[in-house]
Amino acid sequence: MDNVSQIRMFFLLGLNETNNHRFTLFFLTFLCYCVILLVNIFVIVTIILYKNLHEPMYILLCTLCMNALYGTTGFYPKLLWDLLSPVHVISYSGCLVQAQVIMSFICSELSVLSVMAYDRYVAICRPLQYHSVMSKQRLIMLVCYSWLTPFFIVATNVFLTSGLRLCSPYITGFFCVNWMIVKLACFPAETAVNNIVAYIMIIIYLLHGILIVLSYMYLIKTCENSIENKAKFMQTCVPHLTSLLIFFVTIVFDVIILRFGSKAFPQTFKNFAAIEILVIPPLINPLIYGFKLTKIRNRVLGVLTLKFK
Repeated sequence: MDNVSQIRMFFLLGLNETNNHRFTLFFLTFLCYCVILLVNIFVIVTIILYKNLHEPMYILLCTLCMNALYGTTGFYPKLLWDLLSPVHVISYSGCLVQAQVIMSFICSELSVLSVMAYDRYVAICRPLQYHSVMSKQRLIMLVCYSWLTPFFIVATNVFLTSGLRLCSPYITGFFCVNWMIVKLACFPAETAVNNIVAYIMIIIYLLHGILIVLSYMYLIKTCENSIENKAKFMQTCVPHLTSLLIFFVTIVFDVIILRFGSKAFPQTFKNFAAIEILVIPPLINPLIYGFKLTKIRNRVLGVLTLKFK
């Protein structure tokens, strides 16, 4: 047990500058979380209840919304509690759990988006084989892959982190991610395996991103000479491309500011950069798909019409 940290509590320093506005921030954060819960649960329930939405594209959208609920639930309740607390602390085990949830949420988001890109490729480029390729069994396998693979990869890194000897209980952010804990290690040489696993994870999900880009380049080329394919692309692929763009922009911005950014940036700006991946995609994705995909939009309008009659 000599190599296990004796730290049992972490102090989160990222919210120290918010004490003067904590009630305003609490209200805005609570409102944001409620909207995220509402729009994602509404899309999930709509897809589950209506059998004509039991198609691969909508099942994958349902998976995306479930992942948003998973990630935000690991973040917002603790943040809301901290905004009302004079001291911002989190237990050692709680920090590891939060790091696991948030990082696996981000990786699963990219996994689901890559599976959705594959689904659109098959639907447009191989329409006659679509139902045989995207069978129920394969769909279940792809959904399990998009959830379980990120979970176990991140869990491996978090497990390795749990064995590090830490020399400080102070985390510069306001929530836990794995690399922030690793930075607290007493001996940098002990983090070599953590870094290797982290780089493997980065390479795996970078390949996901490359495959998504290649698939859409091929899709665009395929749709150029077909009016029918163009219409299908605009209807079903534009929401997905918008979600991808939002995800990549938020991730790149997060990495640049938090990992390589200057220390001259104010903490408030760093907080915004850190939180955007847990605000923008979970909030915008269900709205984009709800407004753009005809079947979901019609169901939503139908429900609202019945409610207000």
